Amino acid sequence: MALVTASTTPTKPRANNSAGASDGPAASSVASTIDAAGGGEEGVTQPPQTDLANTDPAHTGSLARRMMMIAAGWIFALLLIGGLALDRALTGLVTNQFDEQLELSLMAMVSSAELDPFGEVFFNRPLGDQRFLEPGSGFYWQISAPEMDAFASRSLWDERLEIDYNRDAVKPAFYYSNQFADERLRVVQRSINLPGSETQWQFVVAASLADLDNELADIRAILIWSFVLLGLGLLLMAAVQTWYGLGPLRRVRRAIARIRGAGTNRVTDPLPLEVQPMVQELNALLEHSEKQAEEARTHAGNLAHALKTPLTVVTNAASLSDPELNRIVMREVALMRRQVDHHLARARAVGRRGIGLSRANVMESARGVERAVSRLYPEVRFDIAGKGDADVAVERQDLDEMLGNAIENAAKYGGGSVFVTLDADPVSEHCVIWVEDDGPGIPEEERTAIFARGARLDTEKPGTGLGLAILRDVAEIYGGWVALSESEDLGGLLAELHLPRA
Repeated sequence: MALVTASTTPTKPRANNSAGASDGPAASSVASTIDAAGGGEEGVTQPPQTDLANTDPAHTGSLARRMMMIAAGWIFALLLIGGLALDRALTGLVTNQFDEQLELSLMAMVSSAELDPFGEVFFNRPLGDQRFLEPGSGFYWQISAPEMDAFASRSLWDERLEIDYNRDAVKPAFYYSNQFADERLRVVQRSINLPGSETQWQFVVAASLADLDNELADIRAILIWSFVLLGLGLLLMAAVQTWYGLGPLRRVRRAIARIRGAGTNRVTDPLPLEVQPMVQELNALLEHSEKQAEEARTHAGNLAHALKTPLTVVTNAASLSDPELNRIVMREVALMRRQVDHHLARARAVGRRGIGLSRANVMESARGVERAVSRLYPEVRFDIAGKGDADVAVERQDLDEMLGNAIENAAKYGGGSVFVTLDADPVSEHCVIWVEDDGPGIPEEERTAIFARGARLDTEKPGTGLGLAILRDVAEIYGGWVALSESEDLGGLLAELHLPRA
């Protein structure tokens, strides 16, 4: 029964002065055992393939239309608010000027008014505005007192203004009057005690609002047309700004079309700073795709070259009717299987690697591998210690394969004890995983050669000689590496796996 512990990271320093590896098993056997033990990933059914060339990606609408709608909304709202505020201000200004004219006429009346010997009011000089003399001109004045005949302007003719004698008019009081059905009036009233009289006279000046309304209508028409033209100009400016601002995106589209049609492999057009990060990511994606394609071609070439020689040997032996044909076929088939396993492991890792980093928990993967390997080697004692929350930027299946190769190699060639330390150096940029055993270890001069495909120091035990080669290759695909040294605690081999943190 394997023993799994969760302790703190050991603080004893380890030597790291070599770059080699010991032998390990084929990845397929460990992966299948991990799945049987419940520590690996569940099988995933591949989705049906679709023709991406004939599938348009989903979109959220036009970016230009969105920008124009935002601009139009803001322009409409600001012009509406500004127009209403300006209309209110101009209306108040024109109305105040209208009231000032009424008040000036009122003051002229007060300054010109006197009492005759009979107690009647008269003007010692005529008022300057000739409209007071024209009947129905819309400008009227009137001087009234209770139980007294009203003294009114000729413009009123036989009409008289209705006066509210109870109104507080010590100071000029302005109000509206609907006395005349066809003419709305603006009225200013003031109470005056003339010298030599105890009567409180009501001095009133009234003017038709038709002129004020016409003036306000003219001002509003000017405002409306001005704001309409301003709005159209702003919308045109927003359209030009949108077209010009989205120009770099059109240039990027043309550059991508050149990549597909003319065979160029990068977007090199000078672009604004805001678009440059997207272009850099696009160039990085193109570089990544080229790298993957080149790696695929290299793997295919290497595999073809590796299979060519065994197939030639088998063909020659069969054509010569060699009596050792069975042995030769079995030997060469084993060699071809090792080559196929190695290249398939690399191809899987390269295919799963993406631009965005993956994430896998080291403790979960190590426990799954430990359960699987303990079934293959029930006599071996396993110990796992370290941080349980350490994550690496590696696909879970590839992490299982790397840990499976390292741990099974330690179980196979060790003396019965395997110690695994997770995140042995928490301050390091990479997550460091130690796999130690108590076996004879590997001499320092052979630690580099052991990483060669098919290299084995102990040929008496079964194996393909590809475990550590696969471990190294998959780690390098993800930007990590593997180093070998001597275990200070157990005395055997110490395999250090460095993987990028998630």
